[in-house]
Amino acid sequence: MHSAYGGQGLEDEDSGKMAQLQGRMGRNFQVMLDRSVPHIGRRWALFCVIVLIYLVRIYFLDGFYIVTYGLGIYNLNLIIGFLSPQTDPEADGPSLPTKGNEEYKPFVRRLPEFKFWYRSCKAFVTAFFMTFLSIFDVPVFWPILLMYWLMLFFMTMKQQIKHMIKHKYVPISWGKKQYGKGKGGGGAGGSG
Repeated sequence: MHSAYGGQGLEDEDSGKMAQLQGRMGRNFQVMLDRSVPHIGRRWALFCVIVLIYLVRIYFLDGFYIVTYGLGIYNLNLIIGFLSPQTDPEADGPSLPTKGNEEYKPFVRRLPEFKFWYRSCKAFVTAFFMTFLSIFDVPVFWPILLMYWLMLFFMTMKQQIKHMIKHKYVPISWGKKQYGKGKGGGGAGGSG
């Protein structure tokens, strides 16, 4: 309703200020995320703390097993994306080198490490807040859910490892090879 005294104008002004505040908070959060990108160890340590807090809450509540099961399925999906190449060799043809004389192409993940970390953290935080709502505490026999999840995990990992072996890729990288460091100390030119 519009009033003769400008009541609608105050609501618009309040929503504009709220939008500005929300935008500023979103930008500050994005800056914090951008600054965390090179600190892989610290990010994963934070993830471990978040997981520990969630597990302690679940342990003491002795419930919310459906939420935990859904969280496990979601994280299993993220792990598969993290371990899979961006292009599927079965659908798109081989993009990774299969012979020694082919050009080296680095492994490009379908789900990059940072997105994997961010989505996992967001999932655990969301699940943590879901434990405050009793509607998500569905009574179930949790050992069956655990066995089903373990079965799903092992079957999926077996399939993923077969895919890795078939297409000859390793999704784990320990950094770029260093040449010229060792006993000889000579670089590409050799000694002489």
